[in-house]
Amino acid sequence: MAANMYRVGDYVYFENSSSNPLLIRRIEELNKTANGNVEAKVVCFYRRRDISSTLISLADKHAREMEEEMENPEIVDLPEKQRHQLRHRELFLSRQLESLPATHIRGKCCVTLLNETEALKSYLEREDVFFYSLVYDPQQKTLLADKGEIRVGNKYQADITDFLGEGEEDDRDLSKMEEKVFDPDSPLTEKQIDQFLVVARSVGTFARALDCSSSVRQPSLHMSAAAASRDITLFHAMDTLHKAGYDMTRAIAALVPQGGPVLCRDEMEEWSASEANLFEEALEKYGKDFTDIQQDFLPWKSLTSIIEYYYMWKTTDRYVQQKRLKAAEAESKLKQVYIPNYNKPNPNQLSSSVKPTSLVNGAAAAGVTTPLVPGAPGQTPGLGRACESCYTTSSYQWYSWGPPNMQCRLCATCWTYWKKYGGLKMPTRLDGERPGPNRNNMSPHGLPMRHGSSPKFAVKTRQAFALQTTVASRAARRVCQDIIKPRFLARHPYLPINTIAIKAECALRLPDVPKKPVGLKPVVRQPLESVVRYLEAHPRPPKPAPPRGPTISTGSLTPIKSTPILNNGSPTILGKRSYEQHNGMDGTKSKGLTQQWDIMAKRVTEPTRNSAPIQDQVHELD
Repeated sequence: MAANMYRVGDYVYFENSSSNPLLIRRIEELNKTANGNVEAKVVCFYRRRDISSTLISLADKHAREMEEEMENPEIVDLPEKQRHQLRHRELFLSRQLESLPATHIRGKCCVTLLNETEALKSYLEREDVFFYSLVYDPQQKTLLADKGEIRVGNKYQADITDFLGEGEEDDRDLSKMEEKVFDPDSPLTEKQIDQFLVVARSVGTFARALDCSSSVRQPSLHMSAAAASRDITLFHAMDTLHKAGYDMTRAIAALVPQGGPVLCRDEMEEWSASEANLFEEALEKYGKDFTDIQQDFLPWKSLTSIIEYYYMWKTTDRYVQQKRLKAAEAESKLKQVYIPNYNKPNPNQLSSSVKPTSLVNGAAAAGVTTPLVPGAPGQTPGLGRACESCYTTSSYQWYSWGPPNMQCRLCATCWTYWKKYGGLKMPTRLDGERPGPNRNNMSPHGLPMRHGSSPKFAVKTRQAFALQTTVASRAARRVCQDIIKPRFLARHPYLPINTIAIKAECALRLPDVPKKPVGLKPVVRQPLESVVRYLEAHPRPPKPAPPRGPTISTGSLTPIKSTPILNNGSPTILGKRSYEQHNGMDGTKSKGLTQQWDIMAKRVTEPTRNSAPIQDQVHELD
């Protein structure tokens, strides 16, 4: 039951798709909605597959710099397979928050900040363990080093000198290494030092009464006295006493010089109320990331000033009140939630209605009545392939993986690895993210496609290769031609072929095949001269030109209105027209065009008529 109990601060897997890898999140809050469901407010972690290639190159550069700083050669000289799997364990922290249903939680994991003293190989030896060292911003598309890095390692350690023996003197110049600010062997007693500190507080209170800006910030005497009693006043009093050689008379005179009493202020007094509100708002958003607080909220303040104000702010009543409010809010929210195991079947599971006794590469072996050519009834698509990750041919459960048209599949072990770590176990030519060629961006003809499904080349091939078949494969094509059915498979290029079963069938048929190869049918070809003489004796008949009618005279000032003729009962291309009408040849005229053809012919046969009657006849068509 403890494994199914999830609390605030746990790193968990979330499932948003049945085929995509699980999401890795950290639970920040557990809230109960109005309809009774539980939602988890989580911090997002991203994998390498979720960021762009440009940022991946920056991450690789950062990883190489860390490898150079590591002194353990076992970590630097990792095999290629372990390096490939180690990339699946790397995550990128983000400041993005999102709310997800708690019912989508699929288990717990562990995410730690990587440091130089930790062996990278230790992550591969443990399940569900990840690391991160960089921070990813999804909006700005940037990748930065985590500012919360713990500075541990050899370069952060102090150089310890050798132990001095008895009577041995230290040859170092101590004046260059440290500065003495207090002498415990002074002639003053503790009571006299306390009396001097009271005088210093009184001088500080009087100085604030004289200062106009202080009188506005601390309008009452009690507030001025409280401000004068802060550590900055006591530090100044002790420094003044030490510089005066612990002479009370000289020290009191230094507190009140000729120009007036000395006023010492710390960051708590220098900051205004509006600046304090901005700081609390920034602290709520960014936490103790003082660099981001300075850049986004308080750019006019120095980083030293912000850090000093933070530690002084923690001593105030304001901090105590906010801490109590947060504790009260936390009491009203859920502390933990119980999520039962998710036992529903995955839609990507492959199952077959035919269960043969012995399976070879997912299909029946030779001798069992199971179709050798895929696509037959009773055979599940994709069962003729091995696992795309580990290339195994036997598994108690198979899962479809990748584009549906490629019909790839993974075994149960590799499917669990894919869901948890977002990659394949074995590295491939494309860094192990996709098997073989880039199948995710392939067209049906094997050409890389862009996002617009254009079969143009999106990227250039890395290396050319030649596919050469073996003698056994060529023999199997001839012997098992009735089983392979090349014409059928040529029309179905995505159907897998059970090569192991076909080779087994070929091995059974080869002893019965005659040793002498089947001769091809001889073809008698005529010489080129005979072909040329035949073409000269039988030339191609000339193509008859289409008959042309007499041209219509354009001497008339009034042109023929062709648009009314075409739109008045004349069939268009979409209408029913004969072949002769489409090609300008003589044919039967439609009844609707009889009147127009008669007028046209009459006009051609009488070219000497005046233009006025012709114009009248043409207007009759309207």
